[in-house]
Parts: sequence; C-alpha cells; structure tokens
Amino acid sequence: MILSKIGAFLLDFLETIVVGASIFVIIYLFLMQPHEVKGGSMEPAFYNGQYILTDKISFKFHDPNRGDVIIFKSPDNPDVDYIKRVIALPGEAVRVQNGTLYVNEKPLPESYEADKTTILENGFLKEGEEITVSADHYFVMGDNRFHSSDSRKFGPIPKDSIIGRAFFRYWPPNYLGQLPKIKYPNFN
Repeated sequence: MILSKIGAFLLDFLETIVVGASIFVIIYLFLMQPHEVKGGSMEPAFYNGQYILTDKISFKFHDPNRGDVIIFKSPDNPDVDYIKRVIALPGEAVRVQNGTLYVNEKPLPESYEADKTTILENGFLKEGEEITVSADHYFVMGDNRFHSSDSRKFGPIPKDSIIGRAFFRYWPPNYLGQLPKIKYPNFN
C-alpha cells in the first residue's frame, strides 16, 4: 500500500518535471531566450554582465525597425552572439562624415550615443563613402562607438543571422524592466 502511494507520487512528480521541461524547451527554442551582455559595446544602455531576454518570435511577423536592439550571430564566428542597435534598414544609404552618421543624407539623431562616430581601420565603411544596405540586410552599431565591432567593420548583417530583439532586462535587479524603445524620424 505504502509502496504504491510512493510509486504514484514519484510518477506524478516525474510527469510534472517532464511537462515543465517540455514547456521550458518550447519557450527557449521558439519564443524567448536569455542572453548575457558581454563587453562594453552597448554602454551606457547595457553593461557587461547584465542579463536580458530576447524575443525570438516578433521578427517572424515584422521586420526589425531602426533603433531596435537586436541579438545576432557574429559574422566572424557563428558560435558568438552580438548585441547591437539597428541603424539602417534595407535599401537605405549610410555614410559617416567628420564623426556624424548619416542615413539617406540626413544626420541620425542619437541621444544614446555621446561620442562622435568613428571609422574603424581596415573596416567595411570608409570615411565619407556612402554604402547602400542590400535587401534583407541591416546596418547595426554599438552605442559605445569606440569599443564596438559592428557593421562599420564587417558590413550589414543578413536578416537570417538575427536571433531576436532584446526586450527585457532582468539582472541585476536594480535594472529590472522592459527596455525603452527609441523613436526616430522617418528617413525615407
């Protein structure tokens, strides 16, 4: 009698664990994923060691917008995930001239970025040279331009390398909350 109760309890417990693990796997694979911020390329918006949740499903229904903070596979090493901000969309022209970033010939207002935009030596983007972002690609940059490996170095990233959009910061607790969205003027 006692053994059958223990067996029933263990079976119920095991079913709960399996169902819970299955739900976790579905959420992790298809809906959202935790990521750790590594490095200082997004300071002051994100600091090294902070943890964020990445929405993996919204870009299945709409394209990324300018200002979205995205997580994507590094063009140099697909085992490494990068966090950067979308600066220019497919078909848009990008240029850096004397430290000012232009999209479609208009200076991009960047309240989150305090320093001038620099050009990286031997990078993809050259001073004063305009490039057009090709279809299904995005020009991304870190907020901390002096310490960011981004599209200035490796060029626009393909949409299929994007994992998702950062939407919630959960660690450390004093930074807990939904991430603010940045509104840009229309650049068309």
